[in-house]
Amino acid sequence: MENVNRIKGVLADAGKTGVWHARQLGKDLVTVSQWCTNTTQPDLQTLAKISELLKVNTRELLINQNL
Repeated sequence: MENVNRIKGVLADAGKTGVWHARQLGKDLVTVSQWCTNTTQPDLQTLAKISELLKVNTRELLINQNL
């Protein structure tokens, strides 16, 4: 699967860990890890919550596929 999101990069930029992220979202660490490696993708509602937690625009979490 191609990279679809930048969650891992945005987490690193914010100085946050996957463990912190999983706890904030009430999700399993494996799930968050899969998002960070682009193995699976969060649903849109969860993506909005992630952007809220990390204080970034949702668009910053997505990779532009048209580049």
